[in-house]
Order: sequence, then structure tokens, then C-alpha cells
Amino acid sequence: MKKFLLSSAFLLLTASAFSQVLTLPQNPEPGKCYVMCKTPEVWKNEQVTIEISPAYKKIVTHPAEYKTVTEKVLIKEATEKLEIVPAVWETKAISYIAKEDANKLNVIKAVFSQDSKTIETKATSASWQMSGRKPGCESSDPNDCRYWCYKPVPATYVTIPLTKLASDAKTETTKVAGFEKSYNRKVIVQKETTKTVTIPAVYGTVQKTVLVKDAWQEEVTVPAEFKSVQKEVLVNKGGLTSWKEVECELVDNTPLPINWNLNSATLTPAAKRIIDSRLLPILEEGVAIALESHTDSRGTKANNQNLSDRRAKAVRAYLISKGINSSQLSGTGFGESKLLNRCADGVVCSESEHAENRRTTFRVVNQQ
Repeated sequence: MKKFLLSSAFLLLTASAFSQVLTLPQNPEPGKCYVMCKTPEVWKNEQVTIEISPAYKKIVTHPAEYKTVTEKVLIKEATEKLEIVPAVWETKAISYIAKEDANKLNVIKAVFSQDSKTIETKATSASWQMSGRKPGCESSDPNDCRYWCYKPVPATYVTIPLTKLASDAKTETTKVAGFEKSYNRKVIVQKETTKTVTIPAVYGTVQKTVLVKDAWQEEVTVPAEFKSVQKEVLVNKGGLTSWKEVECELVDNTPLPINWNLNSATLTPAAKRIIDSRLLPILEEGVAIALESHTDSRGTKANNQNLSDRRAKAVRAYLISKGINSSQLSGTGFGESKLLNRCADGVVCSESEHAENRRTTFRVVNQQ
């Protein structure tokens, strides 16, 4: 970006390029930037209303009004005829005993229980038994020094199993139920009779067109037509020039931190607040600025060019609506033609890298 650093040496080198001699700023400070500001013309808008067509009367005729009505007419008179009412039958189910009730005898066998009886097979007796030798016996005869005892021999018994009758055989009676069946019988409920039937009359419809309102006329006043034309009226002439000292960074493209919505060129309330705080104070001093808008590489070149143009114009239109003269503003869209990094078509980049290329900038320019 070109800086308008108007030092003494720079002014001497560029003075020959102007067709007329410029009156340079008095007592410029080294390192300062100056821009020549032209006092803009001040215009105001006035509304002028003119009659483009006079008022007049015209006669409007209205045709007669009709309506279609439908009328009921008799086509065939009512009559009577005799009809046979057939007999009414119904089907009844007749029940009968298909098998009568009977008894059945069941035999209950005799019941036995098991028992036993013990018989003494040998009575109680006794026998002599010799004991062991007495301790300290000095006799050599083995039968000496012994005791003989008459010990009892118990009786002997045998147990014989027995079967006893618990209950003798008997019979019991069980009922064998019979069953019923049924057959269908048709019985007459109402005998055949006759009745008189009325045959209703037959009616049809015809359509008639009847007059509702005859033809009539009325006078209608056609009002005059007016058109409002907006006229610009010059309030103050411009043209006077003066030098303004500006911050040097403002002569370079300065980012305007506007966050545009996707594929939108509409200024959000937040974007308008940024413009009010960053651009309006500079423009109100009478300088001119150039607006530039850029997009990232995503999308077609034609769409990106159109989107950047619309965004630059949106900022310019908003500033004009805030009272800034249009001669102080220029807006250009560059689409994706001036990328700040490597993120061209086909290059994979992060969202933050693409965001670096989506920008709107401004710089202070000389109005001359």
C-alpha cells in the first residue's frame, strides 16, 4: 500500500508530476501523514408533488342482474297397489332324550392286612456247666479246684407271618348320565297376507332465469393523480480544499472487523456499531476513504466476486444513510483475487486460515 508520507524530499520529487502547483501543508511534521480534503457540496432532498392527471367524472353502466331459480314440478301422480306379504316362518330347536340315565355297579375287592404269630418251639430248661479253675489250686488234676453251676437254658421261639381280612369284597353304584339331542322344526309365525302400498308421485325440476335488478348507471368521480418527485437542492457549494493530518496507518488498508454471515451482504447490528465507532469519526472530518472487500477461495470465483462487491456496497450505502457524502466513499470488491495466505482453490486449510482471507478494509485517500 502506498503511503502519502509528505516529507519535504518527497514533495520535491513529486511536484513536477502535477499540472498545477499545490499549496502544501504549512509546517508539516516529519513522519506525519496528510491528506488533501475537499469540502463536499451539501445537498438536501425535497419532495415536489405535481398533478399528472386531472380529476374527472365518468358514467359507469351496470347490466341487468339475473338469478337462476329451480322450481319443483309434478311429473306423475301418486297411486296405490296391493302387495302380497309372505308368511313368516321361524326355526325352532326341538330337544329329545337320546339316551336315558342308568346305574353302573363297580366291584370293590377284599382288603387284607399283614400280621404275625410267635410260637414256643422248646420250653425253658437248665444244664450243668463247669467253671474255670480256682486260682492257686495245687492239684495237678485239671478237674480239681472247679465249680459246677446249674444254669438255665432259655426257651426257643419261631415267628410265623399271617394274612388277616381287613374288609370283604363289595359293590358300589355309579350313575351313568344320559344325554339329549335336538332337531330343527320350522313353525309359522304369521300367515300370508296382503297390504296396500302407496306409490308416491314423481316430481322433477325446471330452471328459470328471473330478473333481480334491471340495468342501471352511476356517476363515478375519478380523482386526480399526483406524483412526488425527489429533487436535490444545493445548500452549500463545495470545492474548498484543506490538508488534514491523519494517522499514518489509515493510509494503508486497515481491517474493519466485520463478521459477515455466510453468503450474506447484510450488515448485522454489531457490524453497524463497528462502522459507527471506526469510520464515522474519520469521515466526519471531511476525508475520503476507499473500501475493499475480500472473500476466501471457497465457492466459484464469479460468486465470490459478486459477494465481495455487494459487501463493499453495503458498507458504502450504510455510511451514506448516516449522512456521509457519497463523494467521500468508494467501494470495490476483489473476490478471492487477493488472498493473504496459501489457501487457494484445492488447498486444504483450517477455518481460521480461511477466515484470514475473509476481510473488509478501508484506507484514507486524497480526494484530489
